[in-house]
Amino acid sequence: MFAQHLALAVPALLLGGAYLAQYGFGLYPCEMCWWQRYPHFAALGLALMSFVVSPRRLWTALAGLAIFVSGAIGGFHAGVEYGWWEGITSCASVVQSDGDPLEAIMNAPLIRCDAAPWDLFGISLAGWNFLISCGTGIAVWVLLKQSKA
Repeated sequence: MFAQHLALAVPALLLGGAYLAQYGFGLYPCEMCWWQRYPHFAALGLALMSFVVSPRRLWTALAGLAIFVSGAIGGFHAGVEYGWWEGITSCASVVQSDGDPLEAIMNAPLIRCDAAPWDLFGISLAGWNFLISCGTGIAVWVLLKQSKA
């Protein structure tokens, strides 16, 4: 079932990209970025369940829902980044303690939720997550519906 593979592959690729951006390119996540990752983790678990536990369609549909939820959070976050509305969270900072913990806290970079650290064609990472995740969630449901007929 293609919907199952899509529900597994897209969150895995998006999470892989997020961690590559974080650890490979220093684009540390803000609090709302983390909020977008949590449903993708859930989607991975649900999609994996669809391969081993019946009913496959239910687990796949729930994975599609989790992917869509991540996209909805990404849409909200993108709106905060573009200044369309106020965010509901404080900024986050990344603390890496290699020595004195207080010094690490005082020198930690401030990661703002209302500023996009990177964009492609004017679309932030949160905006791309919105587009890809909402599209994938809908595609999973459409594929499930079509395969039932």
